[in-house]
Amino acid sequence: MQPLIDPLVLASIKDMPLVAKTVAEGLLHGLHDSVQRGTGLEFSQYRAYEPGDALCNIDWKLFARSDRYFVREAERESNINIWLVLDASASMLQRSSESSSDSHSKSKSNKGWHKFDYAKHLLATIAYIAHKQSDAVGLLGLSSESLHFSPALTGKQHWQKLLLQLSQMSTGSVFPSPQMLQRHLSRMHSNSLIFVLSDFYQKDNEIVDFMQSLVSKKTEVIAVQLESDDELKFPYKGQIRFEDRESKQQVLVSAEEVKSDYLVARQTWQETMKKTFNQLNIQHCIANIDQPLDKTLHQFLAARQKLR
Repeated sequence: MQPLIDPLVLASIKDMPLVAKTVAEGLLHGLHDSVQRGTGLEFSQYRAYEPGDALCNIDWKLFARSDRYFVREAERESNINIWLVLDASASMLQRSSESSSDSHSKSKSNKGWHKFDYAKHLLATIAYIAHKQSDAVGLLGLSSESLHFSPALTGKQHWQKLLLQLSQMSTGSVFPSPQMLQRHLSRMHSNSLIFVLSDFYQKDNEIVDFMQSLVSKKTEVIAVQLESDDELKFPYKGQIRFEDRESKQQVLVSAEEVKSDYLVARQTWQETMKKTFNQLNIQHCIANIDQPLDKTLHQFLAARQKLR
């Protein structure tokens, strides 16, 4: 596999298409040279060449190594719709204190991404992979202030417009109401692979209810949970004031006194989320925003291969 690309390095690159292409091509080159068109982020299998097979499906690199003709064969039907769904509520603006004050950072542009930045670049990379496979890609950004929607279409021009919309997307306050989402859900229930990126912090189970509404016989739903090192390690010291980004409620605590209870409570919540997604038959992946983007994607693709 190619060397991993650090989030601090990517944060200094302002061109989202360049980041997406760099990460995706490095990732796919390291994993496998052939991802078949129209397979929805799935890998292909090889079989011996037979008369009548299209020459463009022959793996010429494999021929050079083996002196035999092999054809890349898709294991799944094409024409799948890839839907990229992004939680744009205010809690997604969290970033790790360690990454944002990293001693190696030379300027503000080098500071680490918050969850929303990381999610946008992760989705841009997935969109690039789907575009290269000729799959239709659609986008839905979710906040109470506005819904950012782009229909699932194919083609380079659409991919570029989708990335422009993704780069310009901003967060609102909270997750939108079911009424705001209703008219878009029907478009996503036809032969779709749906990625939902969120921290899954919710007040009244609204995000899980939305996830459940996506599940159908014609959809496969993947929950990508974004987290940070701060959430996992609770590295804070002394008296510290925490603020809920969505409700603006603040609480002043002693970090040493609450750390143990916090870690236990978070582990309990994490196990509950895992169980919930399992019951809904939703694949649950975790993405740490302080880890390289290509590492996250590599783990995801490897997990999907294992599931198959």
